[in-house]
Amino acid sequence: MYNLNNKLLLALILGVFALPCFAEKADREKPMHLEADQVVMDDAQQISTFTGSVQLTQGTMLIRGDKIVITQDKAGNKHATTTGQLASFRQKREGVDEYIESYAQRIEYDTHAETIDFYGKAQMKREQDDLRGEHITYNTKTEIFQVNSGANATMPNIRVRAVLQPKKDTEKRPVPSTLPIQPSSNLTPIE
Repeated sequence: MYNLNNKLLLALILGVFALPCFAEKADREKPMHLEADQVVMDDAQQISTFTGSVQLTQGTMLIRGDKIVITQDKAGNKHATTTGQLASFRQKREGVDEYIESYAQRIEYDTHAETIDFYGKAQMKREQDDLRGEHITYNTKTEIFQVNSGANATMPNIRVRAVLQPKKDTEKRPVPSTLPIQPSSNLTPIE
């Protein structure tokens, strides 16, 4: 029963959260901009360490934390690891005026795999929908979220939490056709 409930919850979360959460596709082609109080760049190892109120921006994507370490491979792919009391992530959804916001103790952004991982007290919000777990993975290519509780033998009661709001009815409903009113014999006309 426990595994069935977890599978149903995961299917519900993926069905409600994954399908409409398209990240702004143009962001992938934009340059990465970083701001920090200090930076140490090791060109030989292709590692840059930014510390102190760090902000990484790429198009509409914004990642903030206390420290960001960026490594780059020979092909130019980047891997950014952001840490902080609670590091944050924000990105506009494709085609709508809406943002996805996430918070975690560590955020890992991989430009090659096109994934963003949130570790430790991970939380993701879209409007009033809210997901929480110890690890959230978002694949920007497939647009699928996966949320893990972090439960193990020593801490079996940790659970994934989700609050999913009902969809707003934005379409106009058809107005029912009116039937002619038939006079009733027991009604008195108003004068």
